[in-house]
This record gives sequence, structure tokens and C-alpha cells, in this order.
Amino acid sequence: MSFYDATVPVFIRTLGALSGLLTKAEAHCKARNIAPEVLLGARLYPDMLPLTKQIQLACDFATKGCARLTHGEVPSTPDTEKTFGDLKQRIAGAIDYVKTFKSTQFEGADAKEVTFPVGPNNSLTLKGQEFVNRFAFPNFYFHAATTHGILRHNGVEIGKRDFLGVA
Repeated sequence: MSFYDATVPVFIRTLGALSGLLTKAEAHCKARNIAPEVLLGARLYPDMLPLTKQIQLACDFATKGCARLTHGEVPSTPDTEKTFGDLKQRIAGAIDYVKTFKSTQFEGADAKEVTFPVGPNNSLTLKGQEFVNRFAFPNFYFHAATTHGILRHNGVEIGKRDFLGVA
């Protein structure tokens, strides 16, 4: 399996699943007369980021991860989403962006150095494979799984198959 095949399709599939989760969350709000902003601002715990930010970060780890692995320009995406529709557009944009990468861009990326920020004043450099395994995927899946957790905790009828994108 190529390094491209081990990364790009994974990001695309999970981002698509997140869009499906948001569709179910929006329907949940309509069916139960819940103001969407209540669910969009929901957290699992007060010191955790809200649902909206979880989606934004999952998108960022996919797009910026691909850009860093290919030594491309890292996209800047302002966090302006306020609605389910806005978030689904952000996901669609992230999917479209990730789809622009070609397998040839990932050749040797597993062994190339990737430098990325860790906090506001520090950076870290890892080989591409380490970057994916220790930073990009763990953060991507953390925010994707937290999105699922927030929605499930708030009564949205979703399960593991929804998270996996096979529902």
C-alpha cells in the first residue's frame, strides 16, 4: 500500500462520515425543536471545545496534514462557521482539497521531514510516517470521535456505523 493510499482515502472517508453525522444532528434538532446553536455549542465537558470547533479541527488536521506531508503550502481556513450548513460546506471544502492531492506527491513523504507547530510558540519536526502516526491521525480521530461523542451524548441517534461511514 502506498503512503497516499494509507492517508488520503482515510481522511476523505471520515470527513464524509462527519458530514453524515451533521445531517443526522440537524434532523434531530428539527424533530425535537432544539435550537441548532445549542447543539453546535455543546461540549462533553466544560473545558473541552464545542462541537463546531471539533469539526473545524478535524478538517484542519486532514487538509494541513496532507499539505505538510507533500511540503505544499499549508491552507489557512478561518473558523467562521455558525450553522450545520456552514460546517457541512467546510467539510465538503476539506474533502475537495484533499482530493486534489495525487499519489505521486506522497512518494517518499513517509521519510521526509515534516515541521509543524505544537502550540503557539513551538514547532516539532518528525519524519512523515511519524507525523501521521503520532500527530495527524491521532488529532484527526480525536476531534472526529469527540464530535460523535458530543452528538450521541445529546441524544442524536447515531452509532459506530455512522462514525465509520457505513450506516
